[in-house]
Amino acid sequence: MDLTLLKDGIFVMVIGMGTVFVFLTVMIWVMELNGKVLQIINKYFPEEIPAEKKVNNKNGDEEVALAIACAMVQAGKKQTA
Repeated sequence: MDLTLLKDGIFVMVIGMGTVFVFLTVMIWVMELNGKVLQIINKYFPEEIPAEKKVNNKNGDEEVALAIACAMVQAGKKQTA
């Protein structure tokens, strides 16, 4: 068994894993910095929250009843009053 190939393989593995470790560490630092910067920006330029629209229940109930009736007709069932 040739120990030179084993040493070269371990060396390449250490270089590759080190590169991945450094990249992930830098990525985490950048993401944390980005979060802090966005908090500062959000303090001076907050996002607008849209107002919720209230639905009129009378119109909603009629539309639901009409949709159920249409579905029953499409299904071939007879309507009874």
